[in-house]
Amino acid sequence: MVLRARDVAVSYGDEPVLEGLSVGVEAGDVLAVIGPSGVGKSTLLRLLALAETPDDGTVELDGTDAWALDNGDRLRLRRRIGMVFQEANLFDASVARNVEYGLRVRRLWSDRLRDWAASIVGPSTPTDAVTEALSVVGLADRGDQPAGSLSGGEAQRVSFARALAYDPDVLLLDEPTSDLDPRNTALIEEAVSAARDRGIGVVLATHDMHQAERVADRAAVLLGDGIAEIGPTDRVFEDPNDDRTRQFISGELVY
Repeated sequence: MVLRARDVAVSYGDEPVLEGLSVGVEAGDVLAVIGPSGVGKSTLLRLLALAETPDDGTVELDGTDAWALDNGDRLRLRRRIGMVFQEANLFDASVARNVEYGLRVRRLWSDRLRDWAASIVGPSTPTDAVTEALSVVGLADRGDQPAGSLSGGEAQRVSFARALAYDPDVLLLDEPTSDLDPRNTALIEEAVSAARDRGIGVVLATHDMHQAERVADRAAVLLGDGIAEIGPTDRVFEDPNDDRTRQFISGELVY
């Protein structure tokens, strides 16, 4: 499985945001997208989520150009992609009902998730998927609790579990720990690793370069209107090819 943006361009009015950008993620791969505020990281994630139409270029899942499909077929591709935003945006319902929402919308209980959950919690039902997703984020005992009673960090972990429960092929994370304390940040980073172990491709947009180093297999540096550099995380941080990458990581490059 590969989700890829190929030569995409996006402008808002007369202002170009992304131009000729190409980037992709494969199964079991964690890609961190780093760059200054306002450079287009969230726009890139919306493109990959098929929530925004590029002005030019293609977004492909397993080689299929999503924007060449009709609305129904494109929706079926979109349902293979999960997204977690900076804000949890939970419903006024129990924790379990929030996590179950994606399964209900998709009416999905995949063979892959069924087999994986059965190895951990026994015979599989959608309830098992919810339980397992909450276990991954350290909230297995909170299913009956009202979502409104959670702390901000706990709510964000529920948001992550909600995206994980329906077993997406790709998980897109837009600054998911930007306002969290170290404990909740660590739990979400552990959940990212668990998603990778399940063969899910992850794209993580983050301002936290230490987080990128901790969890990502590869890093993409988004500067200006495109990717300045992409490669194995340790190489990008320790021996970048592009001098702008070195300047950005060191704090010398100011936007």
